[in-house]
Amino acid sequence: MATKSALLGSSLTKKYWMALTGLFLSVFLIVHLAGNLVLLGGKEMAENFNAYAEFMTTFPIIKITSYLLYFSILFHAFDGILLTIQNRKARPVKYHYEKPSANSNWASRNMAFLGTIMLFFIVGHMATFWWRMKFGELPLDAAGRKDLYTVVEVYFTTASTALLHVLIYVVAMIAIAFHLLHGFQSSFQTLGVNHPKYTPLIKKIGVGFAVVIPALFAIIPVYMYLNQ
Repeated sequence: MATKSALLGSSLTKKYWMALTGLFLSVFLIVHLAGNLVLLGGKEMAENFNAYAEFMTTFPIIKITSYLLYFSILFHAFDGILLTIQNRKARPVKYHYEKPSANSNWASRNMAFLGTIMLFFIVGHMATFWWRMKFGELPLDAAGRKDLYTVVEVYFTTASTALLHVLIYVVAMIAIAFHLLHGFQSSFQTLGVNHPKYTPLIKKIGVGFAVVIPALFAIIPVYMYLNQ
């Protein structure tokens, strides 16, 4: 009998949705990174970053897509965590000779733990930046846009807890890297893209994606802190 998902019916249905939402979030990471890399340009690129932030929070298609994104994040995180709890309750006693490291990597065995770190980070990240950009009273830049650049700059450079903010961000990116290391290739496999010719390439792309994307995200606050 199929294991029940925490939020959906069968485990098979859950796996498909987890794979689809995971790949959707991977695409979002690329888009989000493209905008955030503008921060490496310093104050000279402040208005460009503010224009990007305004576009991401006001353009109708982006606003509609954002609701799908929020749902995807919540579903992907909560269902994964709850399903892990269910599976552990179903197998309360481990086999004496079980050697999980021989059958799977560390990331695949700790996806719920990594997902929990990411969920807390995302909630805090959105409260600090997205919520303030969307609903907060921010100063305006020279072009009359909300000056989110200054909010980010202060958060990672001159705030009394700036170093802590940078460290938390880097740790979160490491968690995302490990999460992607297993999840990227696993999503394609779940969706049936599993072929001797293509699977090795997908695995290589997955490793590259899991390393490069979080690393570039992590570089941004580190660079800003060191160049304040």
